[in-house]
Amino acid sequence: MRLDKIDLNLFRVLDCVYSERNLTRAAEALHLTQPAISNALARLRVVLDDPLFVRTPGGMVPTPMVENIMPTVREALQLLGKSVDELRRFDPARAQRNYRFSMNDLGEALLLPPLLGRLEKEAPQSTIGSFYVTREDAAAELASGQLDLVIDAPLIRSAQLCHLPLASQPYVCVMRSNHPLASGKLTLKRFLGATHIHVSSRRRGRGQVDLALEKLGHQRRTVLRVRHYLIAARIVEMSDHLWTVPLALANQLPLAIRALPFAVDDLEWHLYWHKSADGDPANRWLRQQCIEVCGTQLAQPRR
Repeated sequence: MRLDKIDLNLFRVLDCVYSERNLTRAAEALHLTQPAISNALARLRVVLDDPLFVRTPGGMVPTPMVENIMPTVREALQLLGKSVDELRRFDPARAQRNYRFSMNDLGEALLLPPLLGRLEKEAPQSTIGSFYVTREDAAAELASGQLDLVIDAPLIRSAQLCHLPLASQPYVCVMRSNHPLASGKLTLKRFLGATHIHVSSRRRGRGQVDLALEKLGHQRRTVLRVRHYLIAARIVEMSDHLWTVPLALANQLPLAIRALPFAVDDLEWHLYWHKSADGDPANRWLRQQCIEVCGTQLAQPRR
């Protein structure tokens, strides 16, 4: 017998008829008509291959099979009801959840420390897991429940996902503090005359800086392409290479910061979740934490 072929409401009817021993009273208790109760029992008889009840002058008498399964049925209904009730009354302080994110190491570096701090204070029994999932796989993992939230550029396309703008960050140029270009204004000529580091999760392809320069008819010389922001920061500290990064990250690094001598589109992050989790109180609470963390963590005081 497959549960995906059974309407679980039939067991609510079974439980009520078992308690009332009368179809009319069961219909009143469930706010249904008597024919609806009779129809539900008929369907369940087919599924369970048993008469379920025998009509007698004293009421509906359950068969031995019903007597045998009712303790388990009632326990299952109570557990289901408890789960739904707990979902409606979600309390982060008592919840024991493992919240699973997909974000790159830049998102982890900027968002996870304050986010973990919030969970330790407001949801001390919950944990966080973070790992990067490609945009091609993100929708499927959100749908299957393997992920709760994805933080990424607004490039994921799926009708099954909800999303909202989470943060927008301008780009700046960073270099070691005693770099020859650290004093004075960074001109386009100086920028193009230097060597550069580029961070991308892809093996090839241009970033927003390269696209902006291409519009101006220029091209920079990139000597190193890596996947992770934090290793790039270490290399910049020990070399003459320039690195173009979001301002929030630059503010956390012991590097000189200079404004770019040309316009570049901001880095945008969107927050993604599956439609099936849109009304989930736990997911809704987690989304609000992300929004508030971004509002404070990605402020732009230094430049």
